[in-house]
Amino acid sequence: MSLTSLTSIAPDTQADPASQSSISLRNLWATWHSWSNRIFALREDQLFLFLAVLIGIFSGLAVVCFRIAIEWVHLLTLGSSIYPPSHRVVLVPVLGGIAVALLVIYVFPGARGSGVNQTKAAVYISNGYIPFNACVGKFLICARGIGTGQSLGPEDPSLQIGAGIASHLGRRLNLSQEKVRLIAPVGAAAGLAAAFNAPISSVIFVIEEVIGTWSAGVLGAIVLAAVSAVVTMRSFMGPDAFFRVPPFRIARASELLAYLVLGIVGGGLSLGFLKWLAYARPKIQNWPPWTRYLQPAAAGLAIGFIGIRLPQVMGAGYFVIDQALHGQFSWKLLIVLAVLKIFATGISFLSGTPGGMFAPTLFIGAMLGGAVGSIERHFFPGLTGTVGTYALVGMGVFFAGFLRTPITSVFMVIEVSGSYTAILPIMIANLVAYLISRTYQKVPLFDLLARQDGFVLPSIEKEREQVPLTVEVAMMTTDSAVVALPEELAGDLAKRIDAKQDAPIFVRMAPGQWRLLDREEIHHLAADGSMNTKAAAEAKPKGPLPVLFRDQSLEDALHAVGDWPAVPVVSRADLSKLEGVVTLADILRCFRNASPE
Repeated sequence: MSLTSLTSIAPDTQADPASQSSISLRNLWATWHSWSNRIFALREDQLFLFLAVLIGIFSGLAVVCFRIAIEWVHLLTLGSSIYPPSHRVVLVPVLGGIAVALLVIYVFPGARGSGVNQTKAAVYISNGYIPFNACVGKFLICARGIGTGQSLGPEDPSLQIGAGIASHLGRRLNLSQEKVRLIAPVGAAAGLAAAFNAPISSVIFVIEEVIGTWSAGVLGAIVLAAVSAVVTMRSFMGPDAFFRVPPFRIARASELLAYLVLGIVGGGLSLGFLKWLAYARPKIQNWPPWTRYLQPAAAGLAIGFIGIRLPQVMGAGYFVIDQALHGQFSWKLLIVLAVLKIFATGISFLSGTPGGMFAPTLFIGAMLGGAVGSIERHFFPGLTGTVGTYALVGMGVFFAGFLRTPITSVFMVIEVSGSYTAILPIMIANLVAYLISRTYQKVPLFDLLARQDGFVLPSIEKEREQVPLTVEVAMMTTDSAVVALPEELAGDLAKRIDAKQDAPIFVRMAPGQWRLLDREEIHHLAADGSMNTKAAAEAKPKGPLPVLFRDQSLEDALHAVGDWPAVPVVSRADLSKLEGVVTLADILRCFRNASPE
């Protein structure tokens, strides 16, 4: 503080010691805040990874509390019995639905949706901003909805809760806008990893669906957050995987055909589920506004009636999945549970109840896989796979076909089961289901939901599977250029270029170094019989040309060409070998002619 400022406040502070103390504390805080902001700005990149660990810890704690809250609501409302009293099974989801509707409409409107699209929208639309009260609302509403029997899961909300914690922390620490945008996916991976006890698949899902990039800086932070979240969660909930299945082996390669059939059945059923949601959701959104008060309660009533006979359909259903993995249901019951779970999950989601689709997807896949496996084993008793093995593969099949994240689906099933022995049939069946879904439903679920809500998010699936344009499609052949040797006389070169009026003239210098000459300049230098092309090229003020390779992207070529009239395309094996020529006009022509899918 300056001497002048001290003098100006001296009379007041002498008269009032409390005021003097207050002013001193305020100035001390302002000084500390100013210096801490400067230091933090200088070391932001270094602290980003440390913040990822903190985000993982906080997200892990939040998810642990979230899971406990769901169990607490379930025990408080439905009790601990496997088959609660019928009146409670019917009334609890209805009353829970009414409470969910009121909370969403009047208190936490930002808590709508599953959580994945909301996080993705925060990254691409809101510059990483996720209101913290939306996370609080997601916690409270989803705990009440899932705990009272709505057929949804806690994983997608956990993803948004983690992203919201990260976004809030980034804003409070005054991170740059770029870091705030990147920190939300870091928290998303942490929340999902803690919810599923699956750090690898959570990292892959965030990369595969939310941000679509594998850059080292972002990937490192996401991995650290996911690992620290899982470590935190395991400190409270234990290290065991969600489900346990006995190991198995495939005795004959022909047995893979059985899993191929499962992939076809699962792909068709997941496609039907997608088509239903895509058709019904806009219809329900056009219903009168007053119906929004009753939609969650109506869904709860329908689920309650189902739950009188089959309470397994209610809630996330982890315990039921574990039973199916151990072959405790007949194939008929498995089919009934799969069909009713599709119906219950659909009406819960369409009613506007916040909650996730991960757990129901795994539930449906497990029931479907177990049913298909039981039927196949009946007709082909020589199959070595158990019903639990088919249920495990079915989880991945429906996940891949419905959520359209093929890589995540493989690692998700492996991590939640702790079994790597089924990786080959999982990969085969998942690929079949994914291809069926993608062939007959062009827009993935999350992209479809975003468009129905009136905004467009980048399609990571489209970007992932789009073939990039390369230099090879734009370059002209070597006949379109004249290549001169360094020792060639300008007069001799002048005679050669007359046959190719519009061709660029390159001088091959040292390996990997090329120069460009002007046609008029060569004719001018031809009068001096002793002038060679090397001397002419070295006399030019501009340095060596950039070189390109035929497999490089046109984006790279656009940066390399700049204001050069033409750029050589050379061989990776021999930098002195010319393979083609690229001009700016060629690149723009290819971009213009590229038709979108």
